[in-house]
Amino acid sequence: MDVFLQALALSFTPMAIASIGLGALVGLVFGSIPGLTFTVALALALPITFSMDPVPAIGLLLGTYIGGMTGGSVSAILLGIPGTPSAAATVLDGYPMTKQGKASIALGTAVIVSVFGGLFSLFIMMVSVDLVSRLAIGFGPAEIFALVLFGMSTICGLCGNSLLKGLIAGALGLMIMTVGLDAIDGVPRMTFGSINLLQGVNLLVAMIGLFAVPFIIEAFSGRGSQDLQTTRVAKVRAELPSLKLLFGKFSLMLRCSVLGTGIGAIPGTGGAIASFLAYDHAKRFSKKPESFGKGNIEGVIAPEAANNSVTGGTLIPLLSLGIPGDPATAIVLAGLMIHGITPGPALFMNHAVEVYGMYVAVVLAYVWVLGLQLMGIRIFVHVLKIPREMLAVAVLVLCAIGAYSIRNSAFDIYAMGAIGVLAYVLVAVRIPITPIILGMVLGPTLENEFRTAMMLSEGSFDIFLTSPTFLVFFALALLVVSLQVAAELKLKKKTSERIEMTDA
Repeated sequence: MDVFLQALALSFTPMAIASIGLGALVGLVFGSIPGLTFTVALALALPITFSMDPVPAIGLLLGTYIGGMTGGSVSAILLGIPGTPSAAATVLDGYPMTKQGKASIALGTAVIVSVFGGLFSLFIMMVSVDLVSRLAIGFGPAEIFALVLFGMSTICGLCGNSLLKGLIAGALGLMIMTVGLDAIDGVPRMTFGSINLLQGVNLLVAMIGLFAVPFIIEAFSGRGSQDLQTTRVAKVRAELPSLKLLFGKFSLMLRCSVLGTGIGAIPGTGGAIASFLAYDHAKRFSKKPESFGKGNIEGVIAPEAANNSVTGGTLIPLLSLGIPGDPATAIVLAGLMIHGITPGPALFMNHAVEVYGMYVAVVLAYVWVLGLQLMGIRIFVHVLKIPREMLAVAVLVLCAIGAYSIRNSAFDIYAMGAIGVLAYVLVAVRIPITPIILGMVLGPTLENEFRTAMMLSEGSFDIFLTSPTFLVFFALALLVVSLQVAAELKLKKKTSERIEMTDA
């Protein structure tokens, strides 16, 4: 108890509270601007912590991490352009809600469920850090491959009315992410002799192109912009979700938070995988699955609760084993070690005060994020009053800056434009964009874990067949695909019967 009181005293100093608030604000700004992710913000914030005390320093980093994770939903909902990969699934129903004049409700719901997911994952981390870390560390390459393969099966639930078009889109996403030098053998793949393509296509660059460029093209072409602008301006108002709505979706929030915490505890996964799995889960168990993609609030709740619960999940292997789950937590790990805090089994014995201080810092960070975003909704929604053409110019500039800043490469700007034009053509021929994103997010992990598993087993498939975890996830993936195929065949049969009855 004395240790906890000491941690509270360190966490509630003016310096610590201000540091956490500054981190939350910077994270929100960087997370909401496509290309300027919270990983970039963390890298910029790390040198600032060198001269700070441990608790304020780690609070600054955690505030930036948490603020960035929640900030990605702002541009996803308002503009249909995810600020971070974790917010890609939020676009599917968040942006349609904006078109219906419900932007503020979507933003308010997103931040409230984000805070719920984050605090839930913190509670799980505090009470089960040792147990969950032992389970997570038991996931080897074969098990992670199976988990990602199960995630790939959600393409079936995101492909709209045509499974074939969804699979085509997913294959395109996988192909885009194979461009460049092979990560294991160092062999050029699909570079066509271009030196620039050796660096590959960055995920964020591709996402900016897929979502932002079609928005810009449509804005300048004027197609449907007048009607949309009139709707957007006429219905812009600051409004929060009702308590009845939130309590009615509590079960969904809880399930997706559990899912996100579990995914986050497995190194090498992350918020993007968790958000898509949560979205697919919400759609499959919804009473109105046909309304997803058209502005269903559950399509905002599920991915936002899941991707923010990843924040607590990723801290489980980080604190107990010293294993960062993604680039962001790798920077947090660096910040810990700079201040003499070495994660591992002895962490709680040697640095108990600092660890409890981190727990309090996470709570304070979510309080800051909740306050900043709820106050900011009144400002955010007024973005919709900006003329569409002017907004497109601003988006173009920000996206170009964001794409360039990722690797300081002008080629990434051209890649963003090329992928965006491709996306515009695909949308015109009614091929869904979301499976492309899913293929790009999961493709590298799927390939790397499969090849690593095969190298460990010296080319034998026994490493898969002897793993119960692999067999369970593989069976689930087959079940999901089979159910979707059966549902599509049933729908086609009903459609043909209706046509025959009409002709008769």
